[in-house]
Amino acid sequence: MLGSMATAASYRCARCGVRSPVSALTWCCPRCRGPWDLDFEAGPVPLGALSGRAGSLWRYEEALPLSDPYASLGEGRTPLVRLTDTVSAKLDYLMPTLSFKDRGAVLLAELARRLAPHRVVADSSGNAGTAVAAYCARAGLDCTVYVPGTTAPKKLEQIRAHGARPAVVEGDREAAARAARRAADEPGTFYASHVFNPYFLHGTKTYAYELWEDLGGRLPGTLVLPVGNGTLLLGAALAAEELLAHGLIEERPRLVAVQTEAVAPLAAAFRAGAEEVREPAPARATLAEGIAITHPPRARAVLRAVRASGGAFLTVPEDAIRAAQRDLAGRGLFVEPTAAVCWAAVRGARLEGDVVIPLCGAGAKTGLAP
Repeated sequence: MLGSMATAASYRCARCGVRSPVSALTWCCPRCRGPWDLDFEAGPVPLGALSGRAGSLWRYEEALPLSDPYASLGEGRTPLVRLTDTVSAKLDYLMPTLSFKDRGAVLLAELARRLAPHRVVADSSGNAGTAVAAYCARAGLDCTVYVPGTTAPKKLEQIRAHGARPAVVEGDREAAARAARRAADEPGTFYASHVFNPYFLHGTKTYAYELWEDLGGRLPGTLVLPVGNGTLLLGAALAAEELLAHGLIEERPRLVAVQTEAVAPLAAAFRAGAEEVREPAPARATLAEGIAITHPPRARAVLRAVRASGGAFLTVPEDAIRAAQRDLAGRGLFVEPTAAVCWAAVRGARLEGDVVIPLCGAGAKTGLAP
């Protein structure tokens, strides 16, 4: 049984309007192969009633499409610490699997547990795979994670430790995604995709709900967010939309998206005034492997969200990423290179008002960038 909150939701393709019940294992729109959105009406979260609730992201139950989770590992409620007078960092690497991907992975695993597929597949450059592997272990689900050959050995070890099978694919991140999608088309398979399945976005939106709670019922003026597939940014935009609709904030935060100079298809499309990424960007090497996505499936939604917020795109070079990782480590915050890109961008930009950046993945997973 999915539970009353889940059965009120359904999948919908934003491109062509096709719908599907959540109980189906169809992982994308059968007509255009685009990612699903979720038709689900979030309720207002009562700020004054939160203090007595569970210390995890499940405290925002009115806003979530699933309730009473078995698969939870206590994820969420990460600290917010100040870096400068105007910039704070949310330490989302302090999660059960050491990355922000736990926010979405727990909803995917909980949904899969209730649907009881024969197996679960996922694709990842590392962090989403380790998160899905851990939560599938918690939920008692058979899991295979497709990863590119460049995946950090410590992340492969973590996937194996949770009992999942890493399927190493020759080629880049996109090659791993294609292999996972072929497997996802097989009968009885649940595709725990952090890109195509919108339950993941309803998990990542709790990042912004936590900021709203921690700041006493408001959001920062600017959220600076790393963007590859854009799942954290889209989650933050979703939370802002819900909070605004319920009169719980007065205005949306400005969304500033960060990509590397090496792989920046969304930044290029934004600056060109395009609504979509038409062609894949060249697959160049970058220290920030977690956001090296050459052709993001939700590009249109990311571009729309940034523009609607009055936001912008920033790109950072490799030497700035390397320097930012070391600078954060010198402040007691050891994160992986991908998690340092927002600090690299903020250090090189002049952003007005209060700014929050996420530190998304632990440095213990990768070590210092050479």
